[in-house]
Order: sequence, then structure tokens, then C-alpha cells
Amino acid sequence: MIRARFQMELAEDIWVDELSTTFPAATFRLLTGVPNGDRVLELGEVRTETPEAVSEAIRSHHDITAYEAVFTSDERTIAQYEAEEKSLYEFLRESSLPPEFPVVVEDGVMEYSLTATQTQFDAFCEALDERGRQYELLALVHTDEDDTLLTERQRECLQAALNEGYFDVPRTCTLAELSDTLAVDKSTASETIRRGQARVLEEFLVNRV
Repeated sequence: MIRARFQMELAEDIWVDELSTTFPAATFRLLTGVPNGDRVLELGEVRTETPEAVSEAIRSHHDITAYEAVFTSDERTIAQYEAEEKSLYEFLRESSLPPEFPVVVEDGVMEYSLTATQTQFDAFCEALDERGRQYELLALVHTDEDDTLLTERQRECLQAALNEGYFDVPRTCTLAELSDTLAVDKSTASETIRRGQARVLEEFLVNRV
């Protein structure tokens, strides 16, 4: 399998392109979305110093047919809305790849990830080329389907640490207590957890950048 992250300029007729270039300092994050008839229902987040202004711009855009704010703070807003623009989903459907969220847009440029077989990946890139879409491949990671992120013991230790409150802030379980739960000495528990944490961090902060 292949995990890839792309960066691509949006078409100018898409509403989020218009608004992201109007508010170039804002980050638009599509958290989830699903086509609904001739429209698309989406849950989106905007991170900006002017959340109310951006929210109102989304609400009043002619491509947005319904808008409901779910959460708003000084620098962030989350809303559910219906949009008439479905080109993103149509493009992904044609490529036989489901969208992976979040999709991030800043100043007219979209970043998104996909997981595909080599054949699907090649077809996706060919589709981009055929459409004349300019894109940049930010990250490309080949994975072995038989590989697992964690060893069975690492997974067991991390799961126990999570369940017992070892990762809580403040911590509600000491290393000694966790070691007793796992029936190992403190040194073994600490080393196994540390290695497991390193694998998880590498996967999500390096391989999925």
C-alpha cells in the first residue's frame, strides 16, 4: 500500500477557494463530508483570528444553502453546512478513492492524504495529469500490508497505560502500579512503553506529514 500527501491549487469556481483567498491567513479544515443528493453535507473547521467574520462569509456565500455553527471560540469555529459544490467528491469518486479527512485549505491551496494500492495511486496521478491539475507530492510512504505498527507486547503495554491513567494529566497511575498490572518490572514496562510511543509518534508525525 501507499500513503501519500498532496498539495494542489483549487479551481477558482469552488467556494472555499474564493473564501480562503479572501481570508488568506485562515485555515479551512474539512473534517468530514458526504454527498446528499445534488448537494454535499459537510462538517468544517476554520482557524483564524477573525472567526465571526469568516463564519458570516461562509454563511452568506451563494453556494452554501444551510449553515449551523456548532462551536466558536476566539480563534476557531466549527460548523455544519450544506453546499452545492461537489467537485471534490466527484473527482475522488472518478478516481475510485474515498476522501480522507481532514482536507486542509489555505489561501486557495488544498492539502489532502490518500491511501491506495500502487495501481490506484498511478491512476490517481494520471487523472491529475489528464485534467491538467498542477500538484506537489509532499510525502510518499510505501507500507507492507503484513507489517504492524506495534508489537503485540507494545500494544498491550500502551493499552494498559492508557486504561490505567498513566498518560493522564495529572497522572493517575504510577509506573510501579502499571508494572504490577502488567506483571513486569518497572524497567521493562518503561522501555516497552517508550519504544511503543516512539513508533506511534514516528508514524503520525513523520510518515503521515
